[in-house]
Amino acid sequence: MPYGPIELLVVKFPGNQFTGEIIPALKELVDSGTIRIIDILFISKSEEEIVTEAELGELLDEVYAAFDPLVDELAGLLTHDDAVEIAKLLPPNSSAGIMLFENAWAKHFADAIVAANGEVLLNERIPRAAIEELIAEQLEAMA
Repeated sequence: MPYGPIELLVVKFPGNQFTGEIIPALKELVDSGTIRIIDILFISKSEEEIVTEAELGELLDEVYAAFDPLVDELAGLLTHDDAVEIAKLLPPNSSAGIMLFENAWAKHFADAIVAANGEVLLNERIPRAAIEELIAEQLEAMA
């Protein structure tokens, strides 16, 4: 199955308890066809810097029950090596969700580019904080 643009997202949480508060927003993205989850992996780092990882099927029942409807089929692309590398970014006593997702909204457009013999030369995500900073600077300059 051909994919649209794929992104890797890592979200860090303090402590090692995932509460699931982000699930409604994630569900909205999946249900609307905006994204499609390709793979998901959870890692945690203890105070002693011991790293553990869990795939979807290894989660606690209530967390699994919340995430399972959001995922059609996991591709198994995220690996133990990915977890080890990303864990290096985590401070002790924290956790992270690692997700590969397809920008499903862009697949049709990407297919049209290919059909027109087009080629994407640059596609870069600009962090929200950078845009907010630019807007603040512009507003300050206008004041």
